[in-house]
Amino acid sequence: MHEASPEVLDEIGERVLWLSTAIIHHANRVRPNPSGLKVGGHQASCASMVSIMTALWFDQLQPGDRVSVKPHASPVLHSLNYLLGDLEEKYLTTLREFGGLQSYPSRSKDPDTVDYSTGSVGIGATAPIWGAMARRYVQTSTGQTSSGRQYSLVGDAELDEGAVWEAILDPGVAELGEVVWIIDLNRQSLDRVVPMIAAGRLEAMFAAAGWQVITVTFGALLESLFTRDGGIELRARILGMPNAEYQRLLRCSPDEVRNRLPGDGDGASAIAALIADLDDSTLAAAIRNLGGHDMSALIRAYREIDDTRPTAIIAYTIKGYGLPTEGHPQNHSSLLTVDEFASFAAELGRDPGHPWERFPDESAAAQLCATTAQRLRRDPVPTAPRLEVPIDSKRTPKGTSSTQAGLGRVLLDLNRSAPDIARRVVTVSPDVSSTTNLAGWVNKVGVWSAAERHNWFDDDPETLMHWREKPTGQHMELGIAETNLVGLIGELGATWSRWGEPLFPIGVMYDPFVERALEPWSYGIYAGGQSILVGTPSGVSLAAEGGAHQSITTPSIGLEQPGCIAYEPAFGIDVEWTLLASMGRLGRPDGTSAYLRLSTRPVDQSLANVPDDPAARERRRRQVVAGGYPLVRQANPVVTLVAMGAVVPEALAAADRLEQAGVAADVLVVTSAGLLFEALQARRGQGSAPTWILDQVLPADRATPMVTVLDGHPHTLAFLAGVNRVASVSLGVSSFGQVGSLDDVYRLHGIDTDSIVRAALDVTA
Repeated sequence: MHEASPEVLDEIGERVLWLSTAIIHHANRVRPNPSGLKVGGHQASCASMVSIMTALWFDQLQPGDRVSVKPHASPVLHSLNYLLGDLEEKYLTTLREFGGLQSYPSRSKDPDTVDYSTGSVGIGATAPIWGAMARRYVQTSTGQTSSGRQYSLVGDAELDEGAVWEAILDPGVAELGEVVWIIDLNRQSLDRVVPMIAAGRLEAMFAAAGWQVITVTFGALLESLFTRDGGIELRARILGMPNAEYQRLLRCSPDEVRNRLPGDGDGASAIAALIADLDDSTLAAAIRNLGGHDMSALIRAYREIDDTRPTAIIAYTIKGYGLPTEGHPQNHSSLLTVDEFASFAAELGRDPGHPWERFPDESAAAQLCATTAQRLRRDPVPTAPRLEVPIDSKRTPKGTSSTQAGLGRVLLDLNRSAPDIARRVVTVSPDVSSTTNLAGWVNKVGVWSAAERHNWFDDDPETLMHWREKPTGQHMELGIAETNLVGLIGELGATWSRWGEPLFPIGVMYDPFVERALEPWSYGIYAGGQSILVGTPSGVSLAAEGGAHQSITTPSIGLEQPGCIAYEPAFGIDVEWTLLASMGRLGRPDGTSAYLRLSTRPVDQSLANVPDDPAARERRRRQVVAGGYPLVRQANPVVTLVAMGAVVPEALAAADRLEQAGVAADVLVVTSAGLLFEALQARRGQGSAPTWILDQVLPADRATPMVTVLDGHPHTLAFLAGVNRVASVSLGVSSFGQVGSLDDVYRLHGIDTDSIVRAALDVTA
């Protein structure tokens, strides 16, 4: 390990504090702002992290390590990268400017090295856990990754997020010795000094989860005072006082500190005698001498990390440390005034008019920057291979089955027909593998585990699902925590960009819980993770489960989610084509995530009427993948029935009844409302999506009044009436569901055959 002197680290840390403060100051006080809208930044949140990050970067990090930086400390990251030569000076004036440094660290948008995108509370903190799992998975499956620790730099208020503890408590996490969390314990949130944050409670919680816990409480000055007469009392007094009382001391003059610090307990006189011998500057430094700002204390803590289990380093810090706003209870997003910034510059010997000065070349700090940059230099990421995913098995499902069952069949077929592609498939579920039709796949490929575990039920003839855990397994199961699942598939979906090894991660969960997982999954997509999320079973078609398990708004979510193509297939063949197409878009620079909404409803597969002619079959496949296809074409249609997913049989039955009544009805099956909407937008000049699918499914010469129907919110398909500007009725689910039979529940929500027939007669009247 490289030895860096605390004195040189302090010098670099002071420069990082200056640069990070100046970056935010320039964005708010110097750069022109014609709109008058707040730009923002977090100078105080940066200040509490400066020593932690400086010691980590300049003494501890290795090239294979990856770091997730707490969102509000992004200027500290950019300042470090600038001093290490990884960021050009021109970017320092562009914080929160279009095309410049992002508000929070972003892998895909920042111009310098960012290992993990952060910004949404809890997601960035947990990402390195899933990154560690993804790295281990790639290592065991291809052997093509580097080793290294996965660090999370976490604000203490971020630990209020429940998803953090869901991740920490997952049983598999306790095996990840490369995971290190460094907690910035500044005891402040956005609005206040948090009264009940205590390191002891956090220590116990991490320890209970099997983590090593290292607490960095005090710096060298305070530790030396604790050895004097009255030192034991002083230590107990500081540790025992409420957070707000301690914070108030930071805002006091030396005389006020001498009056307040002893308190009125049994040790007050001993403390008063001890601090009476300290001059004002030493007393001021002592009350601020917490471990999170002491380079020697931090280095010692980093070198105690036990790589056999996860580690939590709890570092006591002061929010705004070293700034005029130090310790103020509302300093979270406060900015230095121009005068305060000038005074701060004078204190540090910096020129506020030319703030971006680097260290002189011959200085020890400059030399340490150069050697650290050389030590941390990473090899370029290999170009990920372009994988050719099959597009059609050439088999047509027979009999009666559900789209959910089709998922398992496609995976097993792929394992037989394209083993090289199937080897890169990794499925993830939150304890619902058997109920989402993954049992056959799990039996075939096994369950991934860092070490092989004995399956005690392997010889039980009545156990149909075999849980064989081994390093070569391709299924990963987490506890019942959907946010963990989407965090993991997001990192599995980023391996192509981290190590040049693309995977096809497929996460499967109950569709009603997609909304619970949406925000972290969306953030994973934003950060560059490409994955497939399967929601199943879905809708009120899950009639017997009742309203709590009947998803309503997820079709709309699929339509609206950026960076994602959503499919709701009606038949098994649609599942195959859409899943394979979705896999083909993963693991590449122009890649896209996907969401498949599946059903447990058994459907007669002959209703799909898949063409036998190879050319016609391929035409149908392209239509399915592009968003929809015509299933029934009448010679002279009077109405068009548009259906998606599980209710296609109702639309077909309605078309038959309408025909008997002399009303000819076309039937159009929608597989992706989002793709059709993008095509419509492009036709109107609002995008660049291909528009040919609209010409094939809704040609102008066949324009008729329209009825749309789906097992979801009706507005999902309502826009289709605008393709040819026809009258329409939109059927769907817009209220909480009820327990009952499928007929009863469909009738309740008006998506049954009778309702479709009535709507068709109304719209054509």
